Amino acid sequence: MKDNKRRFDGERKNDRPAHSERPRRADRFAERQAVEEVEGQLEGRNALTEALKAGRTIDKVFVAEGNTDRSLQRLTAQAQEAGAVIVPVDRRKLDQMSFTRAHQGVIALAAAHDYYTIDDILAEAASRGQAPLIVICDELSDPHNLGAIMRSAECAGAHGVIIPKRRSVGLTATVAKASAGAMEYMKVARVTNINHAIADLKEKGVWVFGAAGEGSVPMYKADLTGPAAIVIGNEGDGLSQLVRKNCDMLVHIPMAGRISSLNASAAASILLYEAVRQRLG
Repeated sequence: MKDNKRRFDGERKNDRPAHSERPRRADRFAERQAVEEVEGQLEGRNALTEALKAGRTIDKVFVAEGNTDRSLQRLTAQAQEAGAVIVPVDRRKLDQMSFTRAHQGVIALAAAHDYYTIDDILAEAASRGQAPLIVICDELSDPHNLGAIMRSAECAGAHGVIIPKRRSVGLTATVAKASAGAMEYMKVARVTNINHAIADLKEKGVWVFGAAGEGSVPMYKADLTGPAAIVIGNEGDGLSQLVRKNCDMLVHIPMAGRISSLNASAAASILLYEAVRQRLG
C-alpha cells in the first residue's frame, strides 16, 4: 500500500538528495573540464598530422579496428615510422577516451607540449626581422577559445601566445583540436603571473593593448605597427582590474549592432588582423 511508503510525518521515503543538493549541470561541466586539463592527448587526423610534421614525439596511437580508410592507414603508417606504437581498439573505446567527441577514428598520446619563455617569443620575432606581435590571454577558461585564438594568431603571423599557469586552460586535446594544428607551430609561454609578464614586455619595448568594450581608443587609431601585445580577457569578466591598469592602452572594437560584445576568440582575430593590416601599410 502507498501508506507504507511514507514516514510517520507524512513524507515519502526518499534517499535521493534534494534537488538543491544534486550537482548542477554547470558543476558537472566544470568537473569535466578539470579532467580535460591532462595534456599530451591528440584527437583527430589533422591534429596527429600536424604533430608529425612538427616533429613532435608520438608515443602511442589508438586507431579504430577494421578501419579501411586509406588516408587513416597512411597516417598511422607515418606515425609508426616515426616510432609510435599502433594500438587497434574498438571504436567504443575511442569514444570513451575522447574529450572532443570528434576523434575521427584516431587518438594519439604524445609527449607533453613544450612551453616557451617570453624571451623565446621575442627571439622568434627577431629571427623573422619583424616587430613582435603577441597575444596575452588573461585567464581564459574555454579550451575552444584558446584553440581558436592560437589558430588566428598563427595565421596572422603572430610570434607567440602567453597564458597564465593558474585559472586558465592549458594545451589540452580540445585546444589542439580547436587550433586545427596551429598549436604545433605557435610558441606558447605559460607564466606564473600575467601582470609580471606585462611588466617584463614593457621593459623590453613592447606596447601592451588591452581589449575592452569601454576602451577609450578605437582599434583603428591604436598604433599596432610597432612591438605589440594584445590582451584578451576572460570570457565572463573580461580583463581583470590590475591587468587593465597595467596595459599601456585600452582599445575597443567599434560595434554597430545591438549586441555589445564579441566572443574572446573573435575579438582576438579582429585585433590581430587589424595589426596585420597596419603592418602591411
